[in-house]
Amino acid sequence: MGRRRIFLLLLSAALALSLAGCGQAEPPSASGTDFSSAAKEEQAIPASIPFTLAFYPEYTLHPARAANRANLTLGSLLYEGLFSVDASFQAQPLLCSGYTVSEDGLTWTFTLREGITFSDGTPLTGTVAAQALRAAMAPDSHYAQRLGGVRSVAAGEGTVTVTLSTPNGALPVLLDIPIALGDGDRPLGTGPYVLTEEATGETVLTARSGWWQGRSLPFQTIHLASVGQADDLISSFDAGDITLLDADLTGTNSLGYSGSYEAWDYSTTNLIYLGFNTQRGPFRSAQLRRALSRGIDRRSIAEISFAHHAVPTALPIHPDSPLYHQLLSDSADYSPDDLVKGLEGQQLGSDGLVFLVNSENSSKVAAAQRIVDQLSGAGVSISLERLSWTEYLAALERGDFDLYLAEVRLTADFDLTQLVGTRGGLNYGGWSDPATDGLLSAFRAAGAELRSSAAASLCSHLIQNAPIVPICFKNGSVLTQWGRLSGLDPVRDNVFHGLENWVLDP
Repeated sequence: MGRRRIFLLLLSAALALSLAGCGQAEPPSASGTDFSSAAKEEQAIPASIPFTLAFYPEYTLHPARAANRANLTLGSLLYEGLFSVDASFQAQPLLCSGYTVSEDGLTWTFTLREGITFSDGTPLTGTVAAQALRAAMAPDSHYAQRLGGVRSVAAGEGTVTVTLSTPNGALPVLLDIPIALGDGDRPLGTGPYVLTEEATGETVLTARSGWWQGRSLPFQTIHLASVGQADDLISSFDAGDITLLDADLTGTNSLGYSGSYEAWDYSTTNLIYLGFNTQRGPFRSAQLRRALSRGIDRRSIAEISFAHHAVPTALPIHPDSPLYHQLLSDSADYSPDDLVKGLEGQQLGSDGLVFLVNSENSSKVAAAQRIVDQLSGAGVSISLERLSWTEYLAALERGDFDLYLAEVRLTADFDLTQLVGTRGGLNYGGWSDPATDGLLSAFRAAGAELRSSAAASLCSHLIQNAPIVPICFKNGSVLTQWGRLSGLDPVRDNVFHGLENWVLDP
């Protein structure tokens, strides 16, 4: 379901108009749209221009601290994790050859593959792997929250042991964290390329001859275009000096790219959802929350407000995941009749419901307005308040709302504790329910054999109580110059997945 190939011809002004987050409108380009041969020839980038990626040299490349999207993109070529996460959000062993789990589910011992070295020949050891994971747990790491349940990391002879504070049966899917050697801004990795500086002073990525995977690579040298700010990135890509970018086309302050390019979408765990104030006001009623859930046409929001860069869902688990239950999703999906029935006897008040959305994201503003329009047809009066991010967050923390539209980047285990757990940091609606907490714990602890049934139990309970209403999962997009690349198969956090199949077209 993600990873589809879309052909786009957009001016930056048009893109800005068609896209509108907590964390937008038309028309989306149809998959397979073609241009005339003459137009293609005119738009084609000369074959003499090498494969080139963006690089911010003033920012760190360390995978635990890098916050720059372009540099994070490069990280997939330099570094590898104990596991990778595939298109269905399942863990696949990478630097890890196997693991054992203690009976209580708290202690995981991972065995490292033998014979793996970093680009300077340093062997991968348990000590190095443990140091990298501890760096990922540091407060300044963007993996810190993901690893919040880790109590300790210890090195062994060819092993690394992770001890948890509470069981997590899906721990491997959280350990696609890149393993880097050292704490510098340009640490070495075990990946297929190494950062080098040529005699000309140009910084490039050079294919490693001793890469342990031994797969063929389409580029022996990847050129890096140094950029310092967003305007440089836009102009370099529009001019064809940069071949590929990873982008969130419906993100807040998303950049506008002009000219002709192709977008290769991939699935993410970025969930767009509707939240309710369950502590006061009309949405203390589960019946009313369920009713509104049935009144939202998720497909139209994904296709129009998010310009086909999203996948509709009535569950807080991505449809690409084997944990997704289609029948459960169907039972909670769009049904105007059920909306009307659910509103019978409910007291909504005469002043209208206060609905918050972040004004700085045009896609979310468009989605919120569409929800207002859909619900108003059933007589639900809603006042949409478009607030700056600072104002929006402050209103959520004060509880000054009836409902709100938000976005959250879930971890690949689809743990919802922060959203709907009693003490969840993102539980702005104040939902507190011992049964929910118990189901969250059971789902988090469940191993492979019990995980699907635990997911179904949790989702069924959330459908009945509707503390939040899932709407869609956003897609990420890999942008490439028109006609320059083929064979792409990007996945979340690794747009170079399947790199050996890529072809740089003339």
